[in-house]
Amino acid sequence: MDIRMKESAGEPVQSAQGGRFATFLVDGLLFGVDVADVQEVLRPQAMTRVPLAPAVISGLINLRGQIVTALDMRQRLKLAARDTGAVLMNIVVRADDEPLSLLVDEIGDVIDVDADSFERRPNNLDARVKELIAGVYKLKDRLMLVLDTNATVALTD
Repeated sequence: MDIRMKESAGEPVQSAQGGRFATFLVDGLLFGVDVADVQEVLRPQAMTRVPLAPAVISGLINLRGQIVTALDMRQRLKLAARDTGAVLMNIVVRADDEPLSLLVDEIGDVIDVDADSFERRPNNLDARVKELIAGVYKLKDRLMLVLDTNATVALTD
């Protein structure tokens, strides 16, 4: 998948090529990340909380001897909190050559999408979320929001 920003009359315009996406659900919303960014998908892992960490950081996991930060995608996307005791799945992505775990509600499938089903992200999204969404693919029965992995793991809040 290749999503690029271009300038057109002073406005950013996104273009895309089709590709393969690993999909997951967060609060009923379908998200996709380029499979090239995914290191692995894990069942729930033991997690160590980090004192004074931002709410978006759920903790640290030990991934075969490597310490990985786990980000709560509901917190990151400003969505409703999940039910207490809900099982969290981990999608470990690589951003800036560092592994990070995205905590999601449910793991989906790996899907192939065509470039002609891509749409720019809407301009009227909340600015905090807009920077995280690279675009939208129209699937047969729903929309898939393309998550910008690098922007998602950049914690500025």
